[in-house]
Amino acid sequence: MLTANNLYFNYPTSRPVLKAINLELKPGNIYGLFGKNGEGKSTLIKIMTGLLFPKAGNCTFKGKPTQKRGPELLQDIFLIPEEFELPSVSIKAFEYINSVFYPSFSKEQFYGLLEEFQLQPRQLISTLSFGQKKKVLIAFGIATNTQLLLMDEPTNGLDIPSKSQFRKVMASSVDEGKCIVVSTHQVRDLHSLINHVMILNNAQVIFDHSLDQVTQALWFGRASNQEEVIYSEGAFGGKSLLQRTDQDESEVDLELLFNGVLHETQKINQLIDKKGHGSKV
Repeated sequence: MLTANNLYFNYPTSRPVLKAINLELKPGNIYGLFGKNGEGKSTLIKIMTGLLFPKAGNCTFKGKPTQKRGPELLQDIFLIPEEFELPSVSIKAFEYINSVFYPSFSKEQFYGLLEEFQLQPRQLISTLSFGQKKKVLIAFGIATNTQLLLMDEPTNGLDIPSKSQFRKVMASSVDEGKCIVVSTHQVRDLHSLINHVMILNNAQVIFDHSLDQVTQALWFGRASNQEEVIYSEGAFGGKSLLQRTDQDESEVDLELLFNGVLHETQKINQLIDKKGHGSKV
């Protein structure tokens, strides 16, 4: 669906923000794009929508360059940016004005999500808190039913109950025809939501694997044998990341995985690649 080939990008007088980025995003998945602040997540998202042009390489959506931003492309991509301004109109007026640009927009879905978020259609957007405005934009973005939905730090500004609401509505919105990318540095907010992890570090993609691949090769829990530990947080007996051998499948700890990949990138990737090759025999 969306492909990035050998992307490079830097801002004037800055170090490279993205180097040799290669990605292939497929429908039916919710991708978590993780990285520390300043690692190029927002830049990559903007290139995916055509808001920024790569210095080298290309990015295509359904075979067409995103930087051309043609009408057929724009009506099937929606971006929820980290920072935004919404007009001083009612939520209902905002929907009326903007929904016509998205052929698959569902009013029923939009107003259902507003109810889930405890918002009223006649409320003026200008009177809402930042977190409430973000809920309006999240509800609208989901209701567009575009094939590609991009979210940049969507949980920033949301309180703990709202983050739980966000995970609930996101889990119910994905289907086989959609591809969703959620970019964040708040890794734990996407627990149990995503099914594929991509990690940016030092301007490059250092990890790009599905959670199925992760659970086949890695095990999360307390280590019984210190020699098996790949990465650990806290004293011995704390949270550990190990090579999976004869253990039952464990629940993925996204924060532990993220930190482990930053510390043991090559080793973890080799374990997952090795397990993947072995499963094909």
